[in-house]
Amino acid sequence: MILKNLLEQLCQELGFVLPPLDENKLHHFKINSFDIAMKDLDPGFYFSSNIGPLPKKKKEDFLMLLMKANYLGQGTGGAALGLKEDESFLTLSLSLPYEMNYKAFKDSLEEFANFIDYWKKETVRHEIEAEKS
Repeated sequence: MILKNLLEQLCQELGFVLPPLDENKLHHFKINSFDIAMKDLDPGFYFSSNIGPLPKKKKEDFLMLLMKANYLGQGTGGAALGLKEDESFLTLSLSLPYEMNYKAFKDSLEEFANFIDYWKKETVRHEIEAEKS
């Protein structure tokens, strides 16, 4: 319920329409061409997003990069990089296990979106570099 109130405030500020809940009780918020799934925790929130396809070439090198980024949340802002079950897509997930005010919620969502953008670019960069060698 808290998430819905914060999303309503954000949508009002941005001039968006509040996304309805899907069958899994997730809100899907589209920002900068990213689809961020959001869920209320009790207390706190959960964000997740698909970043893009996992690179095929030099996959092990890329996975090592992801593990380094996940270490202590250094390259993810505290979120976790992962893979879909079939290892086809790179994902980013973040659990915020506490209640927060609107500004903190908006800042957390913005930072999460920035990390999605960063890792999309890193994935593309890795693919380009792998093609060269």
